[in-house]
Formats: sequence, C-alpha cells, structure tokens
Amino acid sequence: MKMFLSSVMKSPKPLVHLFIQTLRCMLVSLFSALVYWTAGACKDASASPSDAKAHANKVQNVTTPTSVNYHFTRKCNYKCGFCFHTAKTSFVLPLEEAKRGLRLLMEAGMEKINFSGGEPFLHDKGEFLGKLVQFCKEDLQLPSVSIVSNGSMIKEKWFQKYGDFLDILAISCDSFDEETNQLIGRTQGRKSHLDNLYKIRNWCQDYKVAFKINSVINTFNIDEDMTEHINQLNPVRWKVFQCLLIDGENAGEEALREAERFVISDQQFEEFLDRHSGVSCLVPESNEKMRNSYLILDEYMRFLDCREGRKDPSKSILDVGVQQAILFSGFDEKMFLMRGGKYTWSKADMKLDW
Repeated sequence: MKMFLSSVMKSPKPLVHLFIQTLRCMLVSLFSALVYWTAGACKDASASPSDAKAHANKVQNVTTPTSVNYHFTRKCNYKCGFCFHTAKTSFVLPLEEAKRGLRLLMEAGMEKINFSGGEPFLHDKGEFLGKLVQFCKEDLQLPSVSIVSNGSMIKEKWFQKYGDFLDILAISCDSFDEETNQLIGRTQGRKSHLDNLYKIRNWCQDYKVAFKINSVINTFNIDEDMTEHINQLNPVRWKVFQCLLIDGENAGEEALREAERFVISDQQFEEFLDRHSGVSCLVPESNEKMRNSYLILDEYMRFLDCREGRKDPSKSILDVGVQQAILFSGFDEKMFLMRGGKYTWSKADMKLDW
C-alpha cells in the first residue's frame, strides 16, 4: 500500500485517468436512464423493453394539430335538445392563458382554429372571442380563423371591429320553420332565429367574411326540404350532421340533455342527403365520420377523446404541452381527411364575389 501511494504521489496521472473514466461511466449511466425515462419506460418499473419501444414509436408518430376546435366556453343561451357539448361548467380560461395555449398549438403545426362553445359570443359580449380571433390572425398569422355560433348574440359592431381577422363564420340552423326550431330548442324567447340568420348572412357579405351553415339532422327536421333556402343563402359550405349521442353530454345518467328522441337511423340520414343531392355546397357527416375526426379542446384546453362514445379528457396542453396531450385525443386523421376536413379555408384563397 505504501508503495502504491508513493507511486501515485510521484505520478498522479493514473489517479486522474481513473477519476475521468469513473466520471464518464457515471454520465453514460445517467444519460441512459434519462433516455429510458423519456421514452416512458420509467413510469412503470415492470415495463418491458418492448413497451418502451412502443411508447417511443408513438411519440415519434405524434399527430400534427392542423385543424383544432376550441370550445372555450360551455355556457349557451339556447337549449337545443341534442346538444353534445353542454354547460357542465362555467369555466373560461383567462385571456392570456388562452393565448398561450393557442401559441403552443401554432408552434405544433396548427393552421386552422375554430372557436365554438357553448355560444362563443355569450362570454364578455363577444369581446373575449374577438380578441382571440384578432390574436390568431394578427399575431399568430394563422391561415384560417373560424367561429361556430347560433347567431343570436352577434352585433354589427363586432364585425366592424373584428371582421377583418375572421375567415369563416358558421351559423347553426336546423330548420327553416320557426316552429321546428322552437321544438328543437334552437331559439331564445320570441326572437326569430331565421331573421338573425339572414341578417348575419348580409353582414358577412358586407364585411368580407365567408358564410357557412351547420345543420343537425334529427327526428324533427328529417322530412324537411331546405334546398330553396340554402341556395338563396348561398353559404360556402353547408355542413349536415347526423344527430350524435355522447354519453355524459346528451345521453346517460350524468347528461344534461336527453337526445335519444332526436336520433335518426343511417337510412333516414341517407334519404335526407338524397333529397338535397342537388345542393353543391352540402358536406355530409354521418356519426361514423364525425365521432373521432375532430381535434376538440375543452374549456381547460384538454383534448377530448370520443372513441368510447363519451368525452375522455387528456391533460391540458398548458400543463404537458401539445405533443403529450394529443396522444390521448383519439383523433382519426384518415377520417378527418376522408370527410373533407382539409379544404380551402382561408378567405384570401376563396376568390369570393364580395
């Protein structure tokens, strides 16, 4: 031992070399553990190497959130009996937090944002919505910014202030008969839903916003022929949805709506489509096409997975980021493309006759 210490003192290089080698081994081990943890294997001590590899592949194949639907509020002034996104909370994110989330989505590849609810114009009389629309177009420079609304809360002064930043405004209208709208719940008091629809169509023309109509086909409107009105309104798209049941929203014990009485069969839906086959702007969406082909963010900015017939939330993108949260979205990108989810969605590219 004395000889060893004596030799080390005379020539410390072997000791330094030993220290460097030991440190290198420690760093390699630490790095390996970090990679293993990142792949997800460390979340479960019993996870096999194949599990870690599968998780790593899943991360590599993460979905790009090209088109996102942000339901920033659940509150609504209408009581549509088939509503599948009901007022289960009154929560709305602070404006700056919502903007932070939208920026994260843009950085992850988002090209189109659609604001919905609830009724998006209800919160802060449309000012919150207007500021988000302006932020997405002016700051994030997204190719497409759109809104889905029932139209009852929209004022012309909103178009004057924010119309330049909006590409598409979709108004929900399920019938061109006021009594049918009353039966469905697509109304508030004595206000005429149809008068609002036509008024907003004219504002969209005046303020250069592409106009769109969404209709939910159900037992109350299945026999209606809407061809004349749709052709007169001339929307860029007429989205026609088959009434869809979602457990916890419009079906089941915890639901705020009971939509079973609105449900139609696949054959009935096809008959409605055949009746309107001459309408060139019609875009049909059956239950099969609709269920998993939307990237839906709720009021907490959580993706909602509808694969099991209910809405199972991911963690918020504000907490875990977009790539981690989107793994639990249940999004079917192939069906999204099959249903025509990607189209000419920037008004600058539509070449509309204003």
